[in-house]
Amino acid sequence: MKVVALAGGVGGAKLADGLAQILAPDDFTVVVNTADDFEHLGLHISPDLDTVVYTLAGLSNDDTGWGRAGETWRFLDTLRGLGGPTWFQLGDRDLALHHERTRRLAAGERLSAVTGDLGRRMCVKATVLPMTDDRVRTMVLTVDDELAFQRYFVERHCEPPVRGFRFEGIEAARPADGVLEALAAADAIVLCPSNPWVSLDPILAVPGLRPALGGKVVIGVSPIIGGQALKGPAAKMARELGIEPSAGAIAEHYRGVLTGLVIDELDVADVPRVAAAGIRGMTAQTVMKSRADRRRLANDVLEFARQLAG
Repeated sequence: MKVVALAGGVGGAKLADGLAQILAPDDFTVVVNTADDFEHLGLHISPDLDTVVYTLAGLSNDDTGWGRAGETWRFLDTLRGLGGPTWFQLGDRDLALHHERTRRLAAGERLSAVTGDLGRRMCVKATVLPMTDDRVRTMVLTVDDELAFQRYFVERHCEPPVRGFRFEGIEAARPADGVLEALAAADAIVLCPSNPWVSLDPILAVPGLRPALGGKVVIGVSPIIGGQALKGPAAKMARELGIEPSAGAIAEHYRGVLTGLVIDELDVADVPRVAAAGIRGMTAQTVMKSRADRRRLANDVLEFARQLAG
């Protein structure tokens, strides 16, 4: 079974790891959000790409949910003493990855090629692709002003109430090399339990990508459990947008995209609402506290996809 996962953030990386434990490397591709990429200290930072790659490589910091395990902070400590900007945490090992990515992009390489090579050097066997090789940036529309995503997410700790999002550069973007080919060959597409508005919507907004899902079995996994997001601001964003954070609301958000939606057992009461959105619902234990949990959920998702494929 060939599978493409759309992912961003910690939840997406965890399910991608579960799928990678089951599927043959040649049968699994992860397409990752790059709209939260930004330039900082002269470096091209790709937070979601790095979270996915570090997780698949077994190098992620499970305590923080971001960055590398066993990190040191001498650069940041020194920068702080010099009065430099330290609002975005960059560890010493992490810096090496950002520096090498920036160097190669400046030399004319595509982000997709750089990501693939760096992943292989970290022993990632699955194919990891950015959603686009072009520059797209998520802008958060708050009640007061417009903020670049990392300024909102990291520097402002998601505090300003949101009223919408804008994906700067999306109209001119094209799917990265290999993305459309992977989708065309896939037997199933998995929308990982990532933030719908700032992790998955940017991917789906890349011109040509959403139509490529047509006719495919598309399975989503709700990032909302019992009205809350386990990680990140998805539930807070929903409330501020006037949406009740629930598995049912996730189904309605992806109406016309999903064939099926996996929701947590706590949200079994939302199954009728999922069905009303024209989506088949399935309940499972969706919390992933261990690698075994990731594999278990991935198995449930793949079995659901097989059932829906008939």
